[in-house]
Amino acid sequence: MEEVMEKKVVLSRVGKQPVALPKGVEISIDGMHVRVKGPKGVLERDFVGVAFERTDSEIVVHPDGDSRQARAMHGLGRALLNNMVTGVSEGYKRELDVVGVGFRCELMDRTLRLQVGFSHPVMYLLPDGIDAEVEKQTHLILTGIDKEVLGQAAASIRGVRPPEPYKGKGIRYTNEKIRMKAGKSAGKK
Repeated sequence: MEEVMEKKVVLSRVGKQPVALPKGVEISIDGMHVRVKGPKGVLERDFVGVAFERTDSEIVVHPDGDSRQARAMHGLGRALLNNMVTGVSEGYKRELDVVGVGFRCELMDRTLRLQVGFSHPVMYLLPDGIDAEVEKQTHLILTGIDKEVLGQAAASIRGVRPPEPYKGKGIRYTNEKIRMKAGKSAGKK
């Protein structure tokens, strides 16, 4: 008596959720190339290992085949598509704070000038599609439609002078909690 075990296909919980299309967002799917156009701009991306099923107000992402890579790309493909739709309809925002005595930033055209305790100011050229706004010389607001590029730009700016754990000086995300360390005088009694 032989029992044939069926191969159980595990689908991604994230990948099973449909991507809702808000009003004003147009999407065109040409094979693996997806182009999303909305009120804030246009984003394009090539996907691998996923297939798209479109209805009137939403898109469902399916793995393209039964391979390991297709199953792995299922949830990622859905998340990337959702990020594109959200970006062109609402946009993304990252906020950074410059903390320290004499630390400040200013925006000159598309270049960010950071004075963060070095002997020279650090110049950072903003990537295409990313806009910046400086408030009170110590609060920086980055906005853009591409979540990936925006996150990389914010991380690069933070990387110029990451917050140090003793006084907390440096560039940090606005909602970031810094774990402070006690100085060497705290250990003496």
